[in-house]
Amino acid sequence: MKILVIEDDPKTGEYLKKGLRESRYTVDLSRTGPDGLHAALNNDYDLVVLDVTLPGIDGWQIMPALREKGDMRVLFLTARDQLSDRIRGLELGADDYLVKPFSFTELVLRIRTLLRRGVARDADMYQVADLKLDVLRRKVTREGVEIALTNKEYLLLHLLVKRQGEALSRTLIASEVWNMNFDSDTNVVDVAVKRLRAKIDRPFATPLIHTVRNVGYAFGDALNDLEGSAD
Repeated sequence: MKILVIEDDPKTGEYLKKGLRESRYTVDLSRTGPDGLHAALNNDYDLVVLDVTLPGIDGWQIMPALREKGDMRVLFLTARDQLSDRIRGLELGADDYLVKPFSFTELVLRIRTLLRRGVARDADMYQVADLKLDVLRRKVTREGVEIALTNKEYLLLHLLVKRQGEALSRTLIASEVWNMNFDSDTNVVDVAVKRLRAKIDRPFATPLIHTVRNVGYAFGDALNDLEGSAD
């Protein structure tokens, strides 16, 4: 597995490179935003460890370009420890967010989890009512209209569609989509569902995303057996 570390602090960068190589990963290190972005776009990496504060171009600016390239795993590793920063990173499409100072053991465990997800097999196509999700092309349509989604919106929809008819808890959704433990003070799941609804449900007559009271959310066009609503 090949990892790119984009980190401007020399000591931290060398520490990460050495430790990850000892963990049997192939590792490249970039110390500026432009160098890191160039390396990521011109090489095939399984995962990028990305700092936010970088010279030239910061991590917030790099993240959308990485998502445009494809399904590359991205883990933010940064001293930006505010909840708003974490939410911003995840909403931009990062697969995980770890705050400095950090445990190297925890970092490696998170990397292993993300890379295992990358090889999971999936169906090529899902259809629920008039919504179609093409996994191979990462294309979503409803009533034949293509719907543009961010990476996290796509992953959230993908999870809901795969588990259609089930009541999924916020804890499960946070774990599967953001690789994070759900905190009752964190509304990242509810905010993401609201934004997904605006694209998937609001323009159409029949809602597919349903709120299950005291549990979380479910997906489908006939969920009368679940206690909830499509609010």
